[in-house]
Amino acid sequence: MTTIARIETFLVAPRWLFVRVETSSGIVGWGEATCEGRSETVRTAVEQLGELLVGRDALRIEDHWQVMTKGSFYRGGPILASAVSGLDQALWDIAGKHFGAPVHQLLGGPVRDRIRVYGWVGGDEPSEVRDHIAAQVEAGLTAVKMNASGRMSPIASVAELDGVIARVAAAREVLGDDRDVAVDFHGRFTLANARRVAPLLEPYRPLFLEEPVVPENSHLIGDFVRSTTTPVSTGERLYSRQEFLPVFQAGIAVAQPDLSHAGGITEVRKIAALAEVYDVQLAPHCPLGPIALAACLQVGFATPNYLIQEQSIGIHYNLGAEVLDYCLDKTPLTFVDGYVERLTAPGLGIEIDEAAVRAADKRGHAWRSPMFRHLDGSYAEW
Repeated sequence: MTTIARIETFLVAPRWLFVRVETSSGIVGWGEATCEGRSETVRTAVEQLGELLVGRDALRIEDHWQVMTKGSFYRGGPILASAVSGLDQALWDIAGKHFGAPVHQLLGGPVRDRIRVYGWVGGDEPSEVRDHIAAQVEAGLTAVKMNASGRMSPIASVAELDGVIARVAAAREVLGDDRDVAVDFHGRFTLANARRVAPLLEPYRPLFLEEPVVPENSHLIGDFVRSTTTPVSTGERLYSRQEFLPVFQAGIAVAQPDLSHAGGITEVRKIAALAEVYDVQLAPHCPLGPIALAACLQVGFATPNYLIQEQSIGIHYNLGAEVLDYCLDKTPLTFVDGYVERLTAPGLGIEIDEAAVRAADKRGHAWRSPMFRHLDGSYAEW
């Protein structure tokens, strides 16, 4: 039996939490339990969950997932779900290495040989999007995502609304008709603002409009869906099938679970299956590190309703380290004509530079989410 012998966590720049699981047979699996701005808290949760795993059979992934998520009275939420996610990814990495196969082969085999990716442009207060998008196009990407706005008044002024339209229009001008732009409302809009601006964006044909309302207001997203013909997406702050079900029923077109927040590979595969029932495509959220990206891609290669994959190479949050800095071989995550080719190595398909990770953990990080306020001084939705 391949038993779990040791679990370690590493807090590494720029803002990530890696999980290392070692078995009695010497197989090592890696996962990513990053919860942006709260990773120190998640680290403690990983340690507590590890008490349930050490000494157990590493290949009983579903059983471990059930125990970690349902074995205590208080369940769910971003901290616990992120801890479960990192451990779950690592267990799948171990299983793939044990059987000598990439994870997507264990999930039923590939349904595609490459996955389209997009890059993120602009910052939290977006400006100069034209130059940022041109750089992404130059790098070979065929799709980008941009923030619709920085801070917004609860009822936007004409100037604020016109600024949103002007930025998206500039993006469309640079991209032309053969590339795509997704527009992220980032939960910064009130429902009134979101409904007002959505029809004005339709001439620019966004790939999707993301997170028009904050997740605690998911009961309002149906009103927004009915206000526009543009596909609507959400899900980076939803952590289970149960939380996704109402937004599927409300009519979203694209689901964006985060494999480091929504229960890892095990739960996101189930979210994808539920999404398929509602004719919803998957585009997992992933402004994170190489392990999270590899886990997303493994799910994508085996999931029919997979639209596109976010990745964060060059994102403005990456200060102190880049996505591929902790990979011994960067080749598997190289983009070719805006796509990532199917990963073929066992497990998650990438090899982590353990020495670099251990050195980075000694330096650590204390990344915190930006704090946003409306222009009148009240707290923004973020």
